[in-house]
This record gives sequence, C-alpha cells and structure tokens, in this order.
Amino acid sequence: MPALTRLADALLDRAVVPGYSKLGPALRRRWWPSGPVPGALIGKRVLVTGATSGIGTAIAEGALTLGATVHVLGRNRAKTEDLVARLERERPGATLVAEVCDVGDLDAVRAWAADFTGRVDELHGLVHNAGALPAERSETAQGHELTLAVHVLGPHLMTALLADTLAPGAAVVWMSSGGMYGAGLRDDDLEFTDGEYSGVRAYARTKRMQVVLAAEWAGRLPGKHVYSTHPGWVATDGVTASIPGFGKVMAPLLRTPEDGADTTVWLLATRPASRSPHFWHDRAQRPSTLGWERGQDPAKVRRFLDQVAAATDVPG
Repeated sequence: MPALTRLADALLDRAVVPGYSKLGPALRRRWWPSGPVPGALIGKRVLVTGATSGIGTAIAEGALTLGATVHVLGRNRAKTEDLVARLERERPGATLVAEVCDVGDLDAVRAWAADFTGRVDELHGLVHNAGALPAERSETAQGHELTLAVHVLGPHLMTALLADTLAPGAAVVWMSSGGMYGAGLRDDDLEFTDGEYSGVRAYARTKRMQVVLAAEWAGRLPGKHVYSTHPGWVATDGVTASIPGFGKVMAPLLRTPEDGADTTVWLLATRPASRSPHFWHDRAQRPSTLGWERGQDPAKVRRFLDQVAAATDVPG
C-alpha cells in the first residue's frame, strides 16, 4: 500500500466517524486487498454463532456465497431453523446446518460441543459473533454476568472444545467492537459486581477482553489463523434496541450488515498473515490501543487469563 494511501487509511481510522461509518468501506474499497475469489470456501465448513440476525446472518450468507457449508448457531431453535429454511429456499443447493446452543450457558456449550464433534470431523472456520448488551445486570445458569459469559467465557470454552476439530489452516474470528477502545483490560471485577452496572460499559469491557483472548488463542493454535475484528457502526436490531439514541442520530451513516460482515468473511476465505494483537477492521490490521496508550501489561493479561481459565475449567 503506498505511503499516502496508508496515511489516508490511518486518518479514517483515527477520526472514528468516517472510518467506522459507511464512509469507511466506501472509500477503502479503492485500495483494500482484493478477494476473496469466487468459490474460495468450497469444501469448507464454517460455524457462525449469533447467526440468526444482523451481522451474524450476513456472515453466514457471505460464507455460503463462497461455497461453504455453514453451521448457523443460535440459542432459539425456532429462529435458527427458520433462518436455515429461508436461506435454503433463497439459495438452492446451499448446505446449511442448524445448531442450537446458548453460548452464555457453559453447561450447554459443553453438551453441544460433545454432540458437534461427534458429527463433524473437520471445521475450517469458527466465528464468535454471538453478543449481548443488557440494560440491567443479569447472571447465567452458572452465576456469571451475562456479557462476560456470552462474549468471553462461552467462546473461550467453545474454542477449547473444538480445537481438535479445527482443520490445518483453519480461521477463528472473534467479533469485537470499536467500543473496546474506551475500555482498558480489567483483571479485577470481571463479573461487574462493584459499582453501578452499565450494560454499555460491560459490553465495552468484554469486547476488550475478546481482543486479548484472541491474541492468546493465536499462540495456542499453531498452524491456525486467529483474529479479532470490529465491524464499524452497523444498522442492526441490536443497536436499535440497546442504544436507540445512537441508532437514531447516526442512522444516515450506519453501515449495512453486509459491510459489517465483510472483513470477517474476507478473513475466513483469505486467511492473511497476521501479527499480534491480530486486530482487524476493513481488511487491514489496526492497533488495539489508542496512540497515547501503552500495550497490554503482561502481568494483568496473565491474571485475566487465569480467571477465565478458572471460570471455564480450561487450563491456561
């Protein structure tokens, strides 16, 4: 990428509004990497969590377009099976499999993974897209705060349980958020029990944790490609319901779910080389901290990972 193009790309990112809004892909398509080529995922199996709406559905559709067999995972059986039926009608010949699991319920993840690995010999793509942004603090069946369970503990456990099923060169993608820039890594109070609870802050904190966790898994899965990414500001039902003020004000600038899914589908299909911390947006690596911030404190990262390992019973 020429120096002036790199500068323009970086300025879009640092200015936030042009980089995160629909203006970002509209401009960056002029210089971002090409591909994926048609049929890039033929013969491949891809699993997408949180696939029944918004960005998750767009990721599933993008993988189908490239020829993948797509396992769409949702926690609501009716919605998941309805999506599979719709996509099969719209795409004759496409191969989809409905998977039902509440990612935030660790016992459910264990049961589902045991069944899945008994049915599927090899998985080529795993997308951790399931998300939650609750208005009030709530806990899962195991007593964990909801956003921590859905964004961190469940995906961590699922990755560990599916690790032996991941094919050589498989891609694992964690869908984070640009909102994580506003939250440093917490190695204390992971369950958000201290102080007044805020769903938006819990969301941002756990999205930061996802970026750190993805970088950790990149080291744990040699021969695989592990990334985290953020989709920019996307018009989804989740945005409308959880942060309606933002959705209303920014509506003219919000990306489509397809634009939000683009980088994830591109990563699945092209599996580019990546360097730590493996954080991507609009087909390019991005810094995971702001310019004036230092990188992650290794001791803090270790304390965080130890707590995740203890909560999920996955050795660190």
